[in-house]
Amino acid sequence: MSPYAVPALYAVAIWWFSTGVIILLDHLPRRTFPWSMAGGTAVLLAALYAIGASAGDATERGAYTAFTGALLVWGWQEMSYYMGFVTGPRPEACRPGARGFEKFRAALATSLWHELAIVLGALAILALTWNAPQKFALWTYCVLWGMNLSARLNLFLGVRNLNTEFLPDHLSYLGCYLTKRPMNLLFPVSVSVATVVVVLLGQVALAEPTTPHAMVGFTILTTLMGLATLEHWFLMLPLPAAALWNWSLPPKVAASAATVTTPVPAEPGRRDAA
Repeated sequence: MSPYAVPALYAVAIWWFSTGVIILLDHLPRRTFPWSMAGGTAVLLAALYAIGASAGDATERGAYTAFTGALLVWGWQEMSYYMGFVTGPRPEACRPGARGFEKFRAALATSLWHELAIVLGALAILALTWNAPQKFALWTYCVLWGMNLSARLNLFLGVRNLNTEFLPDHLSYLGCYLTKRPMNLLFPVSVSVATVVVVLLGQVALAEPTTPHAMVGFTILTTLMGLATLEHWFLMLPLPAAALWNWSLPPKVAASAATVTTPVPAEPGRRDAA
């Protein structure tokens, strides 16, 4: 087996499984949320400890630990937002007829505290890895942060597949901030820049000579960036991509996730709510 196969498969498996677990927990009854967040916070603390402990470990194990720790920290950010614990000063639907900058400001207000928490998470990982040879945790977190921000901007500007089935009932108001369109001007830029980054990371992973630590770390980063780029394409392609996580969705929601949407022609001034 190629030495690149194991880290690549590990990245795919943990990305797919951790995403599904978060979706599953977010769709449980709200009375379970405090328990889920308590467990998630314990995992967060363990992940931060692991990141700090592995910061000086320039081995294959250190690269795996750093990646896993960063992914768990990011998972806490997603759980705290979608469970409604860390959102923003305006957790409500947009004003009917709101458009342009007014709508963008309202959208930002729904998640402002979440965005600040993400920044604090990055600063925490930066502090734990400061002047250390092992920075794959920081780079992993930055990939997740950047690609998540890009996806959210594209959802705001307009994509074909809104994937609103992933939104828990208590966050259904977020649907008014999403726009259904066959294309937006940001999307080609997003996928082009992301593809360039995938290629650059892949070149570093394949470079000779390299250490096992660098090979594993950059292979994981390349795979993660590739998956994030693929997720962007899932927003536009006529594919039921949400069905990848059917096992984590309630039965009725999972059934709708298997449906391929039809294109919606763009009309001047049109903003279809989810």
